[in-house]
Amino acid sequence: MDNFTKKVDRFDWTLTLILFLFFLVSCVGIYSAQTAGQYEDNFLVRQTFWYVVGAAIISITILFDSYQYKRLSWYLYGFGLILLIGVLAAPESIAPIRNGAKSWFITPLGSIQPSEFVKTFLILALSRVAAQHQEKHLVKTVKLDFWLLIKFGITTAIPIFFIMKQNDLGTSLVLLSILVGFILVSGITWKIILPIFTTGASLGVFIIYLVVQRPDILEKYLHVQEYKFNRIYAWLDPFNHSSSSGYHLLKSLSAIGSGLITGKGFGNREVYIPEGHTDFIFSVIGEEYGFVGGSIVIGLFFLLIYHLIKTALDTNDPFNTYVCTGIISMLTFHVFQNIGMTIQVLPITGIPLPFISYGGSSLMGNMFAMGIVYSIRFHHRNYMFSSSRSLSSE
Repeated sequence: MDNFTKKVDRFDWTLTLILFLFFLVSCVGIYSAQTAGQYEDNFLVRQTFWYVVGAAIISITILFDSYQYKRLSWYLYGFGLILLIGVLAAPESIAPIRNGAKSWFITPLGSIQPSEFVKTFLILALSRVAAQHQEKHLVKTVKLDFWLLIKFGITTAIPIFFIMKQNDLGTSLVLLSILVGFILVSGITWKIILPIFTTGASLGVFIIYLVVQRPDILEKYLHVQEYKFNRIYAWLDPFNHSSSSGYHLLKSLSAIGSGLITGKGFGNREVYIPEGHTDFIFSVIGEEYGFVGGSIVIGLFFLLIYHLIKTALDTNDPFNTYVCTGIISMLTFHVFQNIGMTIQVLPITGIPLPFISYGGSSLMGNMFAMGIVYSIRFHHRNYMFSSSRSLSSE
């Protein structure tokens, strides 16, 4: 009985409450989105099923401790690469092309997108790289920092290469955001970081300038096809592309803007939003519940990120700290990009809103990441929260 009580106490009930609130928000948003009439499937029932599957994933993931995840990290990373290669090599009957991307396997349970799991596999691999580098090199030098940066870059570049082959820019950007998070917290000197980030930012601005002012240069020298510029054009001037690439953005802006402060109320949607149950679910929430509802959703994500930051700071294992850092980077970019694209802060990409947008692969991948956080809390709680006096007495 005492052993059971201890296990109950070590379970992360705060994270459970946060995920349950996300489940409620997801159900309300998806139910409202599918009442528009353009959908025949019941996505609410499917999302509930995927949440049950996600809970099962967490119950399995929590059984392993960080030492085992550290040992398995490269095996999981390699398995993820095999899945990415398999999607590219598989016939279209197994891995069809959807919206120009070849990123899914067809299974009896539905479509599975391996790249959603590769995100967490990459986090585990980078965490092991960082932790082992620090264990091996106790004295920091610029040369060693540069070597760590190279290891980070190679480890991240390999899955990005195969994901770009799938024509999936959104997921590639998520992996880059994870890499940036690791670079910032790994202790690499700013003598290296600052020139790289400055160069990257300058290059990004220059590319946008070429897209807007001189697309012919990109077409001639980089062989970039003109239609690939449409997302940038639609982002900067959606009104002149209202019948094509700017259509989704204008509908999203109209929906969120019409919601005003408190929204129109549950089920009182008036703006038709394509893909409202997936990438644009925040637009549905903004229309029905206004600024207040959108703020509550963003507040939930702040609460989740705060909980993950607290876990990263409380644990005494560098590997666990890096894992939490990677998950924080991944979720933060997802939220910022998804909400940003619905209000014209960022260009539209196919990145869902974590735990809220409909999608089995996305939800299972995020639940797998949360399962590792549960594991960190469950297996290391005694070390994380014991006082210095009790530790010394032991």
